[in-house]
Amino acid sequence: MAATPLNASLQIRKLDLAASGFVSPAMGIAGLTNIDGQMTSMDQQVKISGTLMADKLKLAAKGTPMNRAVEVKFALDHNLKSGSGALTAAEVAIGKAVMHIAGTYQEQGPATALNMTATANSMPVDELAAALPALGIVLPAGTKLQGGGVSLDLAISGPSDKLVISGPIRMAGTKLAGFDLASKLSAIPGLSGRQTGDLTIQNLSATARIAPEGTQANAIDVNIPALGVIKGAGSISPAGALDFHMTATLSGAPAGVVTKKVGTDIAGEGVPFAIQGTTSDPKFVPDVKSMAGNVVKSKVGSAVSEKAGLANLGGRRK
Repeated sequence: MAATPLNASLQIRKLDLAASGFVSPAMGIAGLTNIDGQMTSMDQQVKISGTLMADKLKLAAKGTPMNRAVEVKFALDHNLKSGSGALTAAEVAIGKAVMHIAGTYQEQGPATALNMTATANSMPVDELAAALPALGIVLPAGTKLQGGGVSLDLAISGPSDKLVISGPIRMAGTKLAGFDLASKLSAIPGLSGRQTGDLTIQNLSATARIAPEGTQANAIDVNIPALGVIKGAGSISPAGALDFHMTATLSGAPAGVVTKKVGTDIAGEGVPFAIQGTTSDPKFVPDVKSMAGNVVKSKVGSAVSEKAGLANLGGRRK
């Protein structure tokens, strides 16, 4: 029967993603979907295209259902014999925020191995904010993302129950309203006393790796007009615990002034600090280890310079 030619229209209403078995329970995906499309089958090769509308969508085990609908326009080729196929095109839209997904997959027992890409250009942050709870991301109490856009170019690979998503992410012209950065920085020598107001991000770039064992962010580069440039790397555990080590180079401060405040005397090194706590309650604390390392580098550098100076003086006297 699988080889019988078929040409049909599809209309599915209120398909429960979690109860249907179409997705692995380990992925934490849930929601109700409506599907309208066309399907053709010939020699066990199936082609399906159409539109999927998802309501109350949840995208992570610790996520909460979205309060906005997600629309997916898709085209899929599937081989019934091999259990493999290709998502030739998928346009995922949350309002005006649109992401494109394409790639291949292969059934492997209860899981499905994916090899896909996800790309987007300047997705409105205001639209994406509705998806954060579904991903299990909780912003600090009383805060809200406003304005700007997000661009990304991600690779999606591995079995569906252990997916790894990695690649560059960029954000520009965004504000985290209600987040008092100045109070968060008050415990860090060299950064206290800065008047920042809401956290306004002119530009942010990072290379992310999202996996079951947690999220890793490298090559973080953030430009905050009221503060300066912050660079570093860190991780977020599956429970939401933060472990970031950053360095701030303040705007409007002459070289050497900021570092002198923290006892390093190394012009241009910046102020090291750590971000701990959780995504819902981040804690900004002095990075004592990095500060101590800067002091050691300062002393070694001074000793080397002094030795070189004595050697030059001796040479001239000779």
